[in-house]
Amino acid sequence: MFKSILHWKLRLLSKLIIRKYHPEIVGITGSVGKTSAKENTVAVLRSRFNVRASVKNYNNEIGLPLAVIGVDKTPGRSIWGWLKVFAIAIKLLVKKDKDYPEILVLEMGADKPGDIRYLTNIAPCAVGVLTYISHAHTEFFKTIKKIAQEKRQIISHLNNDGLAVLNFDNEMVMQQATATKAEIITYGLKEGADLQATDINIIYDETTGWPTGLNFKINYKGSVVPAFLPGFVAEHLIYSALAGLCVGIYFGLNLVEGIEALKKQKPIPGHMCLIPGIKNTMIIDDTYNSSPAPVDSALNTLKQITLTPGARRYAVLGDMLELGPETENCHRAVGLKIAELGIDFLVTVGEASKTTAAAAVEAGLNRDQVASFSKSPEAGKFLQEKIQKNDLILVKGSQGVRMEKIVKEIMAEPLTAADFLVRQDGRWLES
Repeated sequence: MFKSILHWKLRLLSKLIIRKYHPEIVGITGSVGKTSAKENTVAVLRSRFNVRASVKNYNNEIGLPLAVIGVDKTPGRSIWGWLKVFAIAIKLLVKKDKDYPEILVLEMGADKPGDIRYLTNIAPCAVGVLTYISHAHTEFFKTIKKIAQEKRQIISHLNNDGLAVLNFDNEMVMQQATATKAEIITYGLKEGADLQATDINIIYDETTGWPTGLNFKINYKGSVVPAFLPGFVAEHLIYSALAGLCVGIYFGLNLVEGIEALKKQKPIPGHMCLIPGIKNTMIIDDTYNSSPAPVDSALNTLKQITLTPGARRYAVLGDMLELGPETENCHRAVGLKIAELGIDFLVTVGEASKTTAAAAVEAGLNRDQVASFSKSPEAGKFLQEKIQKNDLILVKGSQGVRMEKIVKEIMAEPLTAADFLVRQDGRWLES
């Protein structure tokens, strides 16, 4: 009962605030890439506008209204905390706030059918961004077709004068293009995208030999503009930068402005971040979450990075959760991919990932190149002993597997974990 009343009040107050202040709203959804696209969009727009974004991954019926109201932390079960939130909202309605944002960039998640419609009803969008559609939350949607039906609400509700921003390289996304009346702009790495990234290269530090960023070119309407993303190493993160630039174009920014703004962006914790490890190793921290498509991209990055002779590549992978009937097949496909790429060592965490380990061995990886553990701390202690100088270690898994604990075990400066890792606040540290 309390939860239902809370949702109703948050929904009503948010709608009234939006009706009063008329902010332009950018809604972002997709199976993966929402948070990265949100952060890059904010970086681009903030160079010219007063912008507010959803905090962290606050993207549901509670998180989105909090962003509209301007509260950056949920009160949880605190009645007094919620009364303060309502007081802030009522104050916005009673007294005009001259500093209320011109643009709200809101991440919109979908754990069950109807979620996107609910959120866009609260915050109708001028711009809808659809990042990627793939197997994620399949446990609740059953099929990828139903996932697509849910995600396309972000563009189907747009007016004629709105903008639909679509990932050209994802076939499932492009199949939704007919669902919108709005103008469409596409982005991607493939020929045919309106905003296309080409000539992508990882740049390396001449002294350390480790990557320092991504260099590439952006083609748009016949113009070619060079771009550099410092600190980024994964090609798939370029998609989020392109999405942000597309939104910037809608609001009147040119590419040069947008690219300069993106240069100031730092990788989001847990999103393919490079972190120095013990014994002069390097960690690719991708522990924010996991599903099949991002794992595939992360493994490609692990393989692409050039290492010194004799150094080894480790794939440290936790279970991919919420895949329902697709769980076994998806984990098996990852194991086959690891063997295909010739990754030197595989460490798995969790019950489902045992299928990954078995498939990798079946496909040609030696048994002494594989280790499986039930919990992440066990894997972390194993890696402390196993890794050697100049090795590269990819760590990735779903939120519930807590793979960031492994990174903390093997990072060179664990006392800085709060600055670089995900889930480092009190609630998570206690669990």
